[in-house]
Amino acid sequence: MQEDFLLVDGYNIIHAWEELKELARDVSLESARQKLMDILSNYKGVRTTTIILVFDAYLVKGSIGSVTKYNNIYVVYTKEAETADHYIERVVTSLPKHYHVRVATGDSLEQLIIYGQGAVRMSAKELYRAVHDVQKELRKEYIENKPPKNNMLSEHLDAEALAFLEALRRTK
Repeated sequence: MQEDFLLVDGYNIIHAWEELKELARDVSLESARQKLMDILSNYKGVRTTTIILVFDAYLVKGSIGSVTKYNNIYVVYTKEAETADHYIERVVTSLPKHYHVRVATGDSLEQLIIYGQGAVRMSAKELYRAVHDVQKELRKEYIENKPPKNNMLSEHLDAEALAFLEALRRTK
């Protein structure tokens, strides 16, 4: 079975998606990070790919970096003086070549670099479309096709059967 990985440049995606950019600007960057983590976690719930979301911490003095599991995805904060791009490049080169690796970023230079290392590039727009297609798919499957709230027998019978039951009800 072929392993499938999706590495996501977190801040790059936050600044490329309008809803996350507004959230970061109007509320906080932490809120935008949390929303992106939730979105990708929901996406992972439908797809079998391993998702690694990478955030830069290269300007954080003394940061040793961290890798944590958030629901069903991995969240990485890089160490001091390491960008998300460098971390992603290192992971891509360390994975076996027979793995299917995609990198989601809006940085065109980074896309070229990872493409040269054997990974498939995915633009921020393509990731947005993929995530929203999954959301539509789920909404259609579980919400729009949900049975009526009351789920009455009469809602599932034809007119002839309804007339028969009504006549039966009225006889004593």
